Amino acid sequence: MKVLIACGGTGGHINPGLAIADIIKSKYPDAEFLFAGTPNGMEAKLVPNAGYKLETIKVAGFQRKISVQNIKRNIKAVAYLAVSGKRAREIINNFKPDIAIGTGGYASGPVIRMASKMKIPTAIHEQNAYPGVTNRLLAKEVDYVMLTVKEALDYMDKSKFEYSVTGLPVRNSIEKKLSRNQARKKLGFDDSFTILSFGGSLGAGCINETMTEVIKWHTKNDLKINHIHGYGGMGKETFPQAMKSAGIPLKSDRLRITEYITDMDVCLAAADLVICRSGASTLAELEASGRASILIPSPIVAGNHQYHNAMVLGKAGAAVVIEQKDVTNDKIISTVEQLFKDPDRVSLMSESAKSLYLADTNQRILAVIDKLTGK
Repeated sequence: MKVLIACGGTGGHINPGLAIADIIKSKYPDAEFLFAGTPNGMEAKLVPNAGYKLETIKVAGFQRKISVQNIKRNIKAVAYLAVSGKRAREIINNFKPDIAIGTGGYASGPVIRMASKMKIPTAIHEQNAYPGVTNRLLAKEVDYVMLTVKEALDYMDKSKFEYSVTGLPVRNSIEKKLSRNQARKKLGFDDSFTILSFGGSLGAGCINETMTEVIKWHTKNDLKINHIHGYGGMGKETFPQAMKSAGIPLKSDRLRITEYITDMDVCLAAADLVICRSGASTLAELEASGRASILIPSPIVAGNHQYHNAMVLGKAGAAVVIEQKDVTNDKIISTVEQLFKDPDRVSLMSESAKSLYLADTNQRILAVIDKLTGK
């Protein structure tokens, strides 16, 4: 089997593509893979690092806001668009795939569209509750649409395509988690209520600012709370300094504060409560690990999709959703305090998160692949 996967732009599009390739490879070890993406996106590094070959295609999005800079970007986007079809056909003709799968991002548009025109079986995978522009357009042209959550259908014309809810692949290390006690012991914590907070690899200013106050609150009041926080690149200069000014160490028998969290599986296993953004992969991991959360969606993402993602958990009772415009230190501290004092509610939220998780995601994705390739 020869599989072409088109994706690009952000890790939220690339990592699902890599996960799908790994899923297919687990059943068909002799399968050949080729990724198509942009030469300057994250895929240029992530795909080869994962051991897969990448062919590049120049594609750019159109900017709606009028400015001199954006006009220049749109001229470039038009120029790329004029040749993208030819380049997509070239990639497909050279590789001759049995199936083409798009996981979002600008690069997937021309490649999957051309594959469909060339009568190659095509599918897309949508990670978010609010679908991206590329996938909303491709849904009308492909043979099959895989969804992480059914709520995405509210923004798509489901009469135009065949679909199934497959969920989003989750790292094996998250699924095969340690017990809470084992994880806490590994981190050097006791068995007290444990908070995990982070804003992604770059960090999030809003989360860093509020966590500074949350950590001060429970540390100064000597509450039995363990806290793991990843401040990311954005907090590299400010967060350690804020802790130093408050006389709080970055590491103690109750604190572990680092720039990056490299052992997320252990930290999630240890946590009672997670405070974070609401990217699709993060939420899938919260569901897989069954963790209660306070979600603060990023307001600067396409289509405000993180808010829609978060509300899937919020409506299920698995998370408290607080939009960034409503965030204050007092509000976050009050919410954390309520949950800290109400373990039964935290337990119910955890159970609700776990109930949303599709443990057979890999099998569901393979069923789609087999259906389209006639395996």
